[in-house]
Amino acid sequence: MSNLVLFDVPGPRTRRRMLLVNVLAGVVVAGIAVWVLVLLGRKGQLAPAMWEPFVQPRTWTAYLLPGLLQTLRAAGLAIVGSAVFGLVFGMGRLSGSRVVRWVSGTVVEFFRAVPVLLMMVFFYSGIAQLRVVDPPDVPLLAVVLALTLYNGSVFAELVRSGVHNLPKGQREAALVVGLRPAQSLRLVEVPQALIAMLPAIASQLVVILKDTALGAIITYPELLDAARRFGSGNGNMLQALLIAALVFIVINVALTTLAERLAARVGRLTAGTAKAEAPAMAATT
Repeated sequence: MSNLVLFDVPGPRTRRRMLLVNVLAGVVVAGIAVWVLVLLGRKGQLAPAMWEPFVQPRTWTAYLLPGLLQTLRAAGLAIVGSAVFGLVFGMGRLSGSRVVRWVSGTVVEFFRAVPVLLMMVFFYSGIAQLRVVDPPDVPLLAVVLALTLYNGSVFAELVRSGVHNLPKGQREAALVVGLRPAQSLRLVEVPQALIAMLPAIASQLVVILKDTALGAIITYPELLDAARRFGSGNGNMLQALLIAALVFIVINVALTTLAERLAARVGRLTAGTAKAEAPAMAATT
């Protein structure tokens, strides 16, 4: 069977053109960056006095670190909730029952279509009106619910697509050894799909962490809100927002790196297990 060629390999002339375009684009971006820095310098935004507060411990202990802890708190709760929601409704979309598939698909598609910020505002207003929790806890609950429902729906779709992308032999082998379709789905197919979808799952974790910043709209005291309050009180809003952005970048890079290493390690373990089982399988045939 011949390999399917999706595109032609660039020739020497095309590669030279691509290199030239990349170099020109880099020069343009660098020029824009220099121009922005010059403008900021003229406005006094690069003066040491504007950045000095961020090397003082009180700035971090009173503003940025408490905001970061609230961000991680909301993100952690939302990640756990999204994982549970995604597994339940992802397996529901793969169920043998047409009714279960329809209900699960409707729920998933609905929450995927609703903007996260809209859900946050809705839950913030609704929960406050119901008065079922203490008022200080309403913003956190609204943020976690909105992030859980949206990202859990994305997780459910990842589970469904991951199972559908598995080789057909996985289910057939599970049925041969006596497992029922539901057991094959739960014990064989979904675990393998989750391993295959680890990079996409890691990307969604980064999305969850970033979207906690939307909680500032409903008065949730996360990192962005803390940086904005500090910058407003000290007259260095730009610097405060840049520091908050840098913290977000560091955490997101750490999450992505951790997920990539986990995926690589799981892949090596899976390959090692397959090699170890191959002689035994050959001996039984």
